[in-house]
Amino acid sequence: MTRALLFFCYIIFLLPRCLRRSWGQGVGFLWFDVLRIRRRVAMENIRACFPDWDNKRVEQTARRSLFEMGETLSEFPELAFISKDNLLKRVQFQNLHIVDEALQQKKGVLFLGLHLANGDYGIAALSALGYDVHLISKRFTSAWLDKLWFTIRGRFGTQFIAPRDSSYDILKALRKNGIVIFVLDQFMGPPLGVRTTFFGRPTGTAFGLALFARKTQAPVIPCYSHRKQNGDLEVHFLPPVPFMEKEDKNTTLQFMTQKYTDTIESIVRLYPEQWMWIHRRWKPFND
Repeated sequence: MTRALLFFCYIIFLLPRCLRRSWGQGVGFLWFDVLRIRRRVAMENIRACFPDWDNKRVEQTARRSLFEMGETLSEFPELAFISKDNLLKRVQFQNLHIVDEALQQKKGVLFLGLHLANGDYGIAALSALGYDVHLISKRFTSAWLDKLWFTIRGRFGTQFIAPRDSSYDILKALRKNGIVIFVLDQFMGPPLGVRTTFFGRPTGTAFGLALFARKTQAPVIPCYSHRKQNGDLEVHFLPPVPFMEKEDKNTTLQFMTQKYTDTIESIVRLYPEQWMWIHRRWKPFND
């Protein structure tokens, strides 16, 4: 099975870039317009977040979001075979000096990330530049699929940390002055989440990033990728989010997690058509 999938990836990789992009957009069309998988979820989410938008704009944004996910899927096989030079030609970094300045503090760096455009490409490119990057990511229960998926994603040096029982690995990476990426735009209920609002709607968000920022004093740098019209990616780094202590630990964690959530919202508002709207972000938060 692994060899068959790698062979399929290689065939996709050999296609001209324009055909790969068309294939990815075709996947998006099949997903949104034919199979309609979570189409209603995406449109309801967008409509609730942008109540002043008309139905046409809501549907266009939802469709473009699914097309973006299809294009991201079509790019995954490239990571198995693309050269370092070609990868770095496809990804441009904005404000990379912010990361370099933060690393000079020798406390490690925490990234605040989200599912916007093709984050894996941006992470791979950052690793290819020589940065010590660790991404907190769920694993697959299937051993062969897990090995294939993470071998391809880690081909340029990215390392992965499982989200559960990960404190030791996170602290170890920070002590080495590495970069640890927290992806904070998905729902998380108790006991690992706290109550937050996102686009003015109540939800739950994981407090792990705030916990490690408080414990290590490592700077938290928001980062995101977005796709340009020609298909290339830009990866942006924003100034560190200042950490603020409140009257007690729990209040501090909730306050900072809300600040991080607000930052993510501001980024999604810039490129709503490239965010993953099919996720059920606003589940009930039951204590």
